[in-house]
Amino acid sequence: MSPDEVAAFERCIARGGVALFPADTVYGLAADPELASAVERLYALKGRPADRPAAVMFFSLSAALWVLPELGAGTRAALGRVLPGAVTVLVPNPARRFPLACGPQPEVLGLRVPELGGALAPLAAVARPVLQSSANPSGGADASRLADVDTAVRAGADLVLDGGELPGTPSTVVDLTRYEDTGDFEVVREGALPRGDLDARLRPPR
Repeated sequence: MSPDEVAAFERCIARGGVALFPADTVYGLAADPELASAVERLYALKGRPADRPAAVMFFSLSAALWVLPELGAGTRAALGRVLPGAVTVLVPNPARRFPLACGPQPEVLGLRVPELGGALAPLAAVARPVLQSSANPSGGADASRLADVDTAVRAGADLVLDGGELPGTPSTVVDLTRYEDTGDFEVVREGALPRGDLDARLRPPR
């Protein structure tokens, strides 16, 4: 991944486009999370129902925490123990930020901060958040290589970035909406980060 490709990615999102890009898990689609026409195009490319939530991806944890100042201290500390990483975290969203990403639950936000190393490290310079979803038809298999992405999805994207072969397992989804009050969390989807690792990072010390 080159700085020029990263700049092209940012221009694509800023202009309301849909980009196909490599994350730390699988190939994804990205769009401006606050531009309805871009989000609608992304969902149409996937054949994804409009009422299903998606994640908002930040490319640094500090940027995410700056945009979400209402998160409690316990939740912020928990995010620091699991992010960046192959985790999608559901957090409280009382300010109803990024409503296009939230579906029928505007007070819950899916948050991603990928761990970008090696060839993907330049992507960590991306300054803007994106609405992100896996680059596959809704319900289809995740893609670990660009060649594995459905041809219609590739053709419909405004920008396509090749990051080589990725791990191929989607992110683990963990619900932290009750964590601030109770210390409880729920694994909604098993994925790249094992449950045991989550337990070790999120269980409060006794």
